[in-house]
Amino acid sequence: MKLEVISKSENKEVQNFIISQIRDLINYKNLEPGDKLPSERSLSDKFSVSRSNVREAIQKLEFYGLLKSIPQSGTFVANIGVIAMNGMIDDILRLEKPDFKALVETRILLELKTARLAALRRTDEDLKQMREALEAYSEKVLNGKDAVQEDLLFHLAIAKASGNSSLNTLMLMITPEIITNFEKHHVCDKGMARSGIQEHQDIFNAIKNQNPVEAKEKVKVHFKMLYQYCYNIE
Repeated sequence: MKLEVISKSENKEVQNFIISQIRDLINYKNLEPGDKLPSERSLSDKFSVSRSNVREAIQKLEFYGLLKSIPQSGTFVANIGVIAMNGMIDDILRLEKPDFKALVETRILLELKTARLAALRRTDEDLKQMREALEAYSEKVLNGKDAVQEDLLFHLAIAKASGNSSLNTLMLMITPEIITNFEKHHVCDKGMARSGIQEHQDIFNAIKNQNPVEAKEKVKVHFKMLYQYCYNIE
């Protein structure tokens, strides 16, 4: 009987089981970079889990650069030594879902960097997207409506303008969960949405004027409440 996914915690346990089994298989068979793994069906039967679970585990290992899937060809061991691979897989198996405060702290660090790079690299099209998001945010706030999505779009537009695809990807991964959980974790007062209009405008102006130092400083001002939340600053 194959294991079925019932909950997120159980799904994680199944994924970790499969990942550890793939690691053991690579070690047992002395597979080297470029060697091919057995098919998903074969691994599914061998580990007594569903193919979808195997696929998710392989995708996770691909994300970390340990495996490489080639359409119509199969899945192969990436170009990394066995010692490094075992160490990385051990780290992956120990990974826990970051708590909300950790995500907020990561966002602060990322946005200070993306705003600075955006000021150096932004294009006219980037400015257009930021301006549209800013105007949409302002309109909703002034009409007393929830502007969470528009806030998100503004910050993601800055990340895109940074010209760094890795930073942009990280922002896409963490920002939606952070912004949509602000109220749940009591991070920001609802009344601060209006002051956010001017703060967004200041960030936009700094990026438009290609002033990286000012862009970074304006993001710090905008994140005052986040700093207080993360570091207990009064």
